[in-house]
Amino acid sequence: MPEKNAIQFKGTKEGLFIHIKPNYDFETIRKHLIDKLEKTQFFFKGANIFEIKCDILTNEEKEELEDIMITRYKLNIVKNSDISRTSEVKEEVFQGITEGKTKFIQGTVRSGQIVDYDGNVVVIGDVNPGGQVIARGNIVVMGNLRGIAHAGSNGNMEACVAALYLDPAQLRIANVIARAPDGKYEKPKNPELARIKQNMVYIEPYLNK
Repeated sequence: MPEKNAIQFKGTKEGLFIHIKPNYDFETIRKHLIDKLEKTQFFFKGANIFEIKCDILTNEEKEELEDIMITRYKLNIVKNSDISRTSEVKEEVFQGITEGKTKFIQGTVRSGQIVDYDGNVVVIGDVNPGGQVIARGNIVVMGNLRGIAHAGSNGNMEACVAALYLDPAQLRIANVIARAPDGKYEKPKNPELARIKQNMVYIEPYLNK
């Protein structure tokens, strides 16, 4: 049985890096990666994988793992050339998170519904599981956020996500993905705010100052 944390996903401002601890044979690593993705595939679906970090794997073995992630779990493998192209469009990042265009959604964003806007989004209602809200700016939900939220979708690391009840299936800001808690955890009781600190998504109580 492989060690529980033999494979770790780490989010950065660029995307996800996969860290594999040494002293495991390839078949064990392959099995453990599949087991981990089976349990978290909805959370990581569509994520960018920038590198598999493991000194003991050959290039062919890494390519086999990448093929599994692409074909079976719909992850995106991003090469160095893709990172270079991304850096060339930084000037196009939406900057209106303080004062910019905002879309208001009256009512519930239901399962299967996708809201994608090139500014800020305010939902006066709930975002149900299976619903998605994608914004180049901030996302504010005046209700329950249980679906998917992606703020700063074209790269603004200063964007934030706030909700009266913040319990998303997946939460992203720019290219940084919040890690889902392991096992049971205490549900939020008060409004919360998610934003990036030190290249990680931090969720904290929203205090009216």
